[in-house]
Amino acid sequence: MIGLMTKISAGWLVAIIAGMPLYASMAAAALVFLYAGGIPLGQLPQKMAGAMNSFPIVAAPLFILMGNILAKAQITDRIVAFASAIIGWVRGGYAHASILTSMIFAGMVGSAVADAAGSGAIEIRAMTKAGYKPETAAAITAAAATIGPIIPPSLPMVIYGVSADASIGRLFVGGLIPGVLMGLSLMVMVSLVARREGMGRKPFQGWRVVGRTFLSSSFALMTPVLILGGMFSGIFTPTEAAAAACLWALFLGFVVYRTLEVKDLGPILVDTVETTGLVTVLVMAAGALGWCMSISRLPQTLAPMITHTITNPIVFLLLCNLLLLVVGCFMEALAAMLILIPILVPAALSYGIDPTQFGVMVILNLILGTIHPPIGVVLFVVTRIANVSFETMSRAILPWLIPLLVVLTAITLFPPLTTWLPKLVFG
Repeated sequence: MIGLMTKISAGWLVAIIAGMPLYASMAAAALVFLYAGGIPLGQLPQKMAGAMNSFPIVAAPLFILMGNILAKAQITDRIVAFASAIIGWVRGGYAHASILTSMIFAGMVGSAVADAAGSGAIEIRAMTKAGYKPETAAAITAAAATIGPIIPPSLPMVIYGVSADASIGRLFVGGLIPGVLMGLSLMVMVSLVARREGMGRKPFQGWRVVGRTFLSSSFALMTPVLILGGMFSGIFTPTEAAAAACLWALFLGFVVYRTLEVKDLGPILVDTVETTGLVTVLVMAAGALGWCMSISRLPQTLAPMITHTITNPIVFLLLCNLLLLVVGCFMEALAAMLILIPILVPAALSYGIDPTQFGVMVILNLILGTIHPPIGVVLFVVTRIANVSFETMSRAILPWLIPLLVVLTAITLFPPLTTWLPKLVFG
């Protein structure tokens, strides 16, 4: 069956390159495998349904719903004002504030695209008005948006945890230090280029303004505390945390800030259902194809081949980084994870690599693809907001990839950056 699965996988890749939708190509490949292998075709819908029969996967639509509620409630404006009051007075302050906003916003929505779309317009407009080049402002916003899926909550971490049978709670906690390091490294980069790029500063507005903006955004800033505090204390699981966060977001929109109306719930739910449907169909098709790969023993055969060829786990991780960075340039992150997890995770475990470290590393690699041409979806978002050409953006983003790649290298070579905090929290 290995030979059969190999041929079908090759045909499947050709179908993807030809432009066939990923979920359709995966389901078709699974169907062909069952037919050619003499396995009852009724197994396909069973395995697709079984892929969704998971309690943690319920967190995915809930986190999507929470992000849509917070975006509609215009929470971003308050967070940007608070970040600007704190750090806007240093040279390159608007850029620093943009990065700090993304770090805070990451603890609410957990999506690079949502971060870029939700706070990007405000941040880019403020930086451009302060004299920043539009492409520089857009590049900083795009680079900072990659923090979104690393600092919890994170939709990619939920999907990875379900697909790789890894602890979602540990992945959430394991992303905290790398996410903070990403923000700090981008701030260091801003400090290095601020004078050359003509990034100015504005006068410190005083502690009264800091206090006022903090009070204005304090309830919104409680969102990450609610999610992480509830999980750390054992009050609720990551899935239950997502449900609690949705209720909190509704409370903010309807009661605290009063920026939501009942008529807004319809579009919010429609957007949530559309996004959830896309994620769901990918997970179901990938679950069926993953089961086919499992019974064909293709992953079980490839993993030992990899470990026999590469004896050093560091070399394996570096090669995985290279592979994932290339794949991330051409394929959406969730889809790439669903394809590569059955092959790479068994090999990583055979090297004794911590599942949390490997999961955070995989997600960071693929998220970097969202700000790298030719498919970078975040680049397309900020390009439209900043009204610059995609070619200009592709050149402008390159320097801002350097600090992020430094963080990626650090978590690859130093496992405690991703494993120390989960061990401290969960034991």
